[in-house]
Amino acid sequence: MSNQNLRRDEAAARSALITTHSYDVSLDIRQAADPEAAGYTSRSIINFTAREPGASTFLDFIGSTVHSVILNGTSLPLADVVDGSRIRLDKLQAQNQVTVTGTALYSTSGEGMHRFFDPADGQCYLYTQYEPADARRVFANFEQPDLKAEFAFHVMAPSQWQVSSNGIEIFRTPLTSDPATSRWDFAPTKPMSTYITSVLAGPYFKAENAWHGTLTDGTVLDVPLALYCRASMAPSFDAAELFRLTRNGLDFFNRLFDYPYPWGKYDQAFVPEYNLGAMENPGLVTFTESYVFTSRAADSQYQARANTLLHEMAHMWFGDLVTMRWWNDLWLKESFADYMGTLGVDRTTDWDTAWVNFANNRKAWAYVQDQLPTTHPIVADIPDLEAAKQNFDGITYAKGASVLKQLVAYVGFEAFIAGARRYFRDHAYGNTTLEDLLDALGAASGRDLGPWARQWLQTSGISTLTSDIEEHDGVLGTVALIQHAEDPITGRQEPRPHRLRIGLYNPDAAGNLVRTDCVETDVDGGRTVVGQLAGKARPALLLVNDDDLSYAKVRLDPHSEATVRSSLGTISDPMARALCWTALWDSARDAVTAGDRYVEAVQRFGAAEPGIGVLLNVLGNAGTAIERYLPAGRRDVVRSGFLATAATELGRAAAGSDHQLAWARTVAATSRFDAGRLELLDGLLDGSTVIEGLSVDAELRWNLWHALAANGQADQTRLDAELARDNTASGKSGHATALAARPDPKVKAAAWDAAVHGTSLSNQLLSATIAGFNTAPAALLSGYVEPYFECLERVWTDRSIEIASRIVRGLYPAGQDLDGTGGTPGTHPVIVRSDKWLAEHPDAPRALRRIIVEQRSHLLRALTAQALSA
Repeated sequence: MSNQNLRRDEAAARSALITTHSYDVSLDIRQAADPEAAGYTSRSIINFTAREPGASTFLDFIGSTVHSVILNGTSLPLADVVDGSRIRLDKLQAQNQVTVTGTALYSTSGEGMHRFFDPADGQCYLYTQYEPADARRVFANFEQPDLKAEFAFHVMAPSQWQVSSNGIEIFRTPLTSDPATSRWDFAPTKPMSTYITSVLAGPYFKAENAWHGTLTDGTVLDVPLALYCRASMAPSFDAAELFRLTRNGLDFFNRLFDYPYPWGKYDQAFVPEYNLGAMENPGLVTFTESYVFTSRAADSQYQARANTLLHEMAHMWFGDLVTMRWWNDLWLKESFADYMGTLGVDRTTDWDTAWVNFANNRKAWAYVQDQLPTTHPIVADIPDLEAAKQNFDGITYAKGASVLKQLVAYVGFEAFIAGARRYFRDHAYGNTTLEDLLDALGAASGRDLGPWARQWLQTSGISTLTSDIEEHDGVLGTVALIQHAEDPITGRQEPRPHRLRIGLYNPDAAGNLVRTDCVETDVDGGRTVVGQLAGKARPALLLVNDDDLSYAKVRLDPHSEATVRSSLGTISDPMARALCWTALWDSARDAVTAGDRYVEAVQRFGAAEPGIGVLLNVLGNAGTAIERYLPAGRRDVVRSGFLATAATELGRAAAGSDHQLAWARTVAATSRFDAGRLELLDGLLDGSTVIEGLSVDAELRWNLWHALAANGQADQTRLDAELARDNTASGKSGHATALAARPDPKVKAAAWDAAVHGTSLSNQLLSATIAGFNTAPAALLSGYVEPYFECLERVWTDRSIEIASRIVRGLYPAGQDLDGTGGTPGTHPVIVRSDKWLAEHPDAPRALRRIIVEQRSHLLRALTAQALSA
């Protein structure tokens, strides 16, 4: 039985026994460029103390072989001490040193030491990714966040490569025994957790710069900066802009936190096949290389990249300097970084829509997650590492950030920042829990935050706010806000305190809906009367939670909803407009209104939406509404109309504009299921159709090929020719998706076999293949329902958690229709089969069960929406 899944109680017992002081880690990756070299030599020298001499503990290491374990000068018998992924250490002394040498394995799953061969030039690239517990795949260690230590890394690699780690490079020495190899030695770090250590190696393109700053106390900081990307991507690498954002961010956070940047240097690497958006490794932050825009990108994509860059920078304090003790307090770093990333974009860049995009994108993610049966409090119960892996979700990130925004409105920004500064000073290089943060914030604000924390951080679910309005001859009488806030875990109503604004909107002389009045109020309990509104003229639109101060779903009252559906495009304020879009979408998702009414709104007002981030979001929502929330009998008609609108707006959009790009992407995406515009797609690809200003570059081309392939209009010969034209990492992904999208039973069988039974696909190509497999008529995939449920346990046992999660989540038979089943949403065959599997596997790993429960919930929601629309 695997012993990789460390439990919380085991971690607590280990940290109660030992204190780690230093690691000296050597990695020999000289042969990495040889595809036949599966692994590399790894050696850890760990110094630690034990509070109970004579006691026992264990190290973590997931590799192919352990060669030796030497504890306090004594070589231990491997057969006795090595047990799976653990190495037992008995008869500890007060002061201990253990040296473990073994062979670690290169990865293609994005876990541990990921190895990638660039199809453009054949070059080999390495980087590490550990969160929450994959450092043990690279070197032996005590893998838990509260056993911090200083880390010194030594790397042997080809001399022509770039190599980086958390610490500053202090020596680079050519090996006399191997002239083509050098040894890099990096300075010891400040105390940090294992999961944020990092190594980067390969023929990366490197750009260098520096930041210099002076703090309020006169402290002068000089921080070397570096940026990395693959050599083949260097022509698209906008290093000057990235350095500008980095310097602005360091200026801002050093002033805001009043605690000097603690990690010496600040490298940022953009790496291939990355599982995350980014990772906050101190001194060496890693990002997905999709942020290196090799094709035309919309302004909102650049803003999202800036948000991620500042999010990770905020982690240098929240998460790295001060770290949660265990993963149940993951929010202590992620919620704060999510909030600070948006604040940083708002305060340090020229974008003025940071909070609009936060409301429209990040909070939308949280709202979806918070309505699943698996929702959880922001302060979650995380019993083991598998549960921790699944908890990097919309609750921990976006709901937590939303709640922090509400807290800022509650206690005031200055008090909030004063509390953060105290938190850093009191706990630098240490580990904390919720109580430590509340103590700091409470001391700074003078408020007892215990009740606030219980209501917002320790309950689950989302509040829904509805206006109950009495009106007399156009004048408001009693206006009450009704809060429905059932905790789906306990079933109890948990009304939360909301500090929010209510905006009153009316047409101006030009016919635009503008805010003519505004009141602020505190909402608490199930019903709150807003006395300030009594006697005011009934507005055309009464917008609850105007300016998006709180975290709640808002139901528009009937009068306001009618105004929005007739005049959404005339709302001049971008935040108010985004909130109205969200209200319409929530209504469709919750089966309060039919999905085609949302599509109608997008067709009517999408072209008038100036915010490109909002437009891309609502266009994507419309696609989901069509393919998931409409009954099969109405889907083709609505989709055809939407595709016609998208094609029309593509022709109308300003040449070279982001809106033109958005409509082009929408035409391609919608055409995967509709053959009405294939001639346009073919013409764009072969150049016979030219739309002024539209760049038919690599990313758009693969989107067009995906649609053609899904309609049987692109065979392997044509797709291979396109890959020869774009033989890049993204090209290989686009090729894999298009190949698997072809509507041929043999193609689907091959894609299924490669994903479920094969092991040759990397993480990125696996997801690309699954995306293509799922692009198909329902009849073509119906035969895979039973094989899906039959393979779950084997996949979860045999594959890494990252790969298994992608397979289990991605291949769930989600594309189902209620039409023709003769039943209700709850009796649909796939819902019934999901329930049967869950009932028959009560002891399946919690993380696996969680994915099935969540996918079942998404399907049930879709079928319920279909029933309403029917």
